[in-house]
Amino acid sequence: MPPRLEGLYAVTPDTVDSVSLLSQVAAVAPHIDILQYRNKSEDAALRLEQARALADLCRRHGVLFIVNDDVELAAQAGADGVHLGRDDAALSAARRRLGAAAVIGASCYDSLERARRAVAAGASYIAFGAVFPSATKPQAAQAPLSLFAAARALGAPMVAIGGIDAGNAGQVLRAGADALAVIGGLFARPDPAAAARELAEACRRAGR
Repeated sequence: MPPRLEGLYAVTPDTVDSVSLLSQVAAVAPHIDILQYRNKSEDAALRLEQARALADLCRRHGVLFIVNDDVELAAQAGADGVHLGRDDAALSAARRRLGAAAVIGASCYDSLERARRAVAAGASYIAFGAVFPSATKPQAAQAPLSLFAAARALGAPMVAIGGIDAGNAGQVLRAGADALAVIGGLFARPDPAAAARELAEACRRAGR
């Protein structure tokens, strides 16, 4: 059975503090459906150590574990899949390396045409954003919420990212997003677990 690609999709903050990272993720893990590990550090050993620890934590909580950008790290860490942006490995190459069962997501930004190409290439899900102004990526292009209705016919699960919090989550889900990818709305909050509960409740109310 294919994994569930909906609900609350947490994206980790970029940090070298592994103790803090694992503590934060453990706090939100009971309330999330998917976790993406994102770390741009050049320290490959640190990233592998963190990714393996997070993979184990996600397995214990029944959370789908995705690695951002790095196909080889996803393979080495035993992740469920990888998320690819415009400058990352080709989807076909990621599929060859990770196998037919891997979950491979594709960033489509504000482009319906990019989403069409990603689905045709075999993407497991497509992501649009930033749907709202984002402190994590302040220069990101704005993706209109109308994209979700336009892309529904493509048949792939759709993830929204960018500036999402409990106050606007319902609006995004009503527009047609299947999952809410959240970084600052979780990990920049004083109580990440409480923020995760609020967002998870919004997903439940929308049937996600």
